[in-house]
Amino acid sequence: MDLSKAFEHDEKILLKPIQEANRNFYITVGLLSLIVGWGFYAYFQQFQNGLGVTGLNRPVYWGFYITNFVFFIGISHAGTLISAILRIAQAEWRRAITRSAEVITVMVILFGVASILMDLGRPDRIINIIKFGRFQSPLLWDVTSITIYLTGSTVYLYLPLIPDIAIMRDKTKKRKWLYTVLALGWEGTPKQWHRLELAISVMAILVIPVAVSVHTVVSFVFAMTVQPMWHSAIFGPYFVVGAIYSGIAALIVAMALIRWVYKLDDYLKDIHFTNLGILLFVFTLLWTYFTFAEYLTTFYGAEPTHMAVFWSKFNGEYKYEFWGMVVCCLVIPGIILSNRKLRTIKGSVFASLAITVGMWLERFIIVVPTLANPRLPYERGVYHPTWVELSLLAGCFAFFILLYVLFTKFFPIVSIWEIAEGRKHAVAEVAGRVKTYLPDTYGEMHGVVVSGQEEKTILKDIQQ
Repeated sequence: MDLSKAFEHDEKILLKPIQEANRNFYITVGLLSLIVGWGFYAYFQQFQNGLGVTGLNRPVYWGFYITNFVFFIGISHAGTLISAILRIAQAEWRRAITRSAEVITVMVILFGVASILMDLGRPDRIINIIKFGRFQSPLLWDVTSITIYLTGSTVYLYLPLIPDIAIMRDKTKKRKWLYTVLALGWEGTPKQWHRLELAISVMAILVIPVAVSVHTVVSFVFAMTVQPMWHSAIFGPYFVVGAIYSGIAALIVAMALIRWVYKLDDYLKDIHFTNLGILLFVFTLLWTYFTFAEYLTTFYGAEPTHMAVFWSKFNGEYKYEFWGMVVCCLVIPGIILSNRKLRTIKGSVFASLAITVGMWLERFIIVVPTLANPRLPYERGVYHPTWVELSLLAGCFAFFILLYVLFTKFFPIVSIWEIAEGRKHAVAEVAGRVKTYLPDTYGEMHGVVVSGQEEKTILKDIQQ
């Protein structure tokens, strides 16, 4: 198959989800919309009657909402870090997965911000942090870093979309006016390609330190206080590792669903899940190391206020959440991802689902037990969420999935132009990079000469 026919084939397959919609799509959208609607109803009840309808109490003034905030902001690292790092490293296998990762980033940040608004009895008071904010407060650091992160991630998602939007403008009849506007007059000239590739490269470099700073600053909201088991210097890297860990897991689950629903087996291959599974196992070990160091330090120090929180997690009110986290984030992924026979697509997806649950539990046991056992002699409370918080949690997840599904109906979830570029240039580039680090004298020393035809055959084998 020559390049022009391959490109036409890619267009046909990757544009099919946009051009066609079957009954299952409408059923999925309908069910998700019902859950989202119920979530809006729950929030209306909270807005009308106040935070008293939730399980929040004194001193547990944070609960599911701040847990969700940290969780969603963490998952947002999936697209930015994975996509940007793989792009800078010129990992050719990234081409089919970058967009699905970048979409997760932008959409999940929105729900992280929404979780903060839900936590406010009066959402209009969010304006106060802009009108009266002081940079001495980590809360304003958080607002600033997340705003920059959302802006940068949106630009980083949009730039690689432009060539594919132009393809849809020229190839599809639906929403032509929308694609014409969003394509920004793209014609694919060499000058435009040069500017686009430069802009993508610059954004890939800029977005990495921004992404790392965001979850570091999120950890500062906790670590800059003197609350027991929060005031820790390890929280910055601990939160960043946890964010990437949960982000990779979310990406694997999203890829598996896309592959299954849209029959994209030829684009989202076993190699993608294998490589991400290995990366996920590395972060399983990193997360285990940071968790062990955090709890060992607390235990060895044996400060009474810290130990009250410590034992509430190990064998107290929150023991089920704590040990559930250990099973989901260490035991299950450790067993599956360390074994090559188990590290299949199904195995990686199962481990990723467990990690997603476990990392939400991790954020919960960071937030709630400390607030329930404060340093000052307040009355100790036990937090139990009400139907309002559970409904809003379900609504957030359903709304995220709904937006993700709708995105796949407006834009290709696998980048068409990056796949085409990979077919055209990547094999030769990879072969060129291989030559740069192999000894030049090997052929001369052993009398080995590779003819032009043999080199073409090798390149063809690599491409296949």
